[in-house]
Amino acid sequence: MGLPQLGALAASDAGLELSAGLVVDEPGRAWTQVLAVLLETVPVVLVGPLGPAPDRVARRLAAIMRRSGSVLLSATSWPGAEVRLTVGRARWEGVSGGHGLLRGRRVTVTSSGRGAAAVSRSADLWLPGPTGSVAFAPAPAPEAADVDGVGPMRGAGGAVSPRPVLRVVG
Repeated sequence: MGLPQLGALAASDAGLELSAGLVVDEPGRAWTQVLAVLLETVPVVLVGPLGPAPDRVARRLAAIMRRSGSVLLSATSWPGAEVRLTVGRARWEGVSGGHGLLRGRRVTVTSSGRGAAAVSRSADLWLPGPTGSVAFAPAPAPEAADVDGVGPMRGAGGAVSPRPVLRVVG
């Protein structure tokens, strides 16, 4: 809701089942009532920037979510959020020295919040990864800082040997 720039193809590629979803591009001035109806009927609601929600309205929406078991995901800051996800470090991998192909974007996502989520936690994720989807990104080995991400070649006895230079012929 309130995300007119979210395309159906991008949502489908991210794994969302389009036949089971609703899209409300512009909810208008009565967005709080539209959001309340969605939270009562849809298990997960993603919202864009909608404007400030008065405390009374935010508490009413939180009560609806507790009663219905729905989840509200906000692309912007939301008053009274139980959990906040933030992207810290972010870097693209695969291009170095002005050449190569982008393989993926490695980000560090940190969660913080209230109650059980009061202890901050971080994880490295591919956003998107080499396959185009979101995935857990294991920590790279200290020596795996290669452009192509394959790591150094190992010879007999585990010794690191230089990579052969590949040339395009023809």
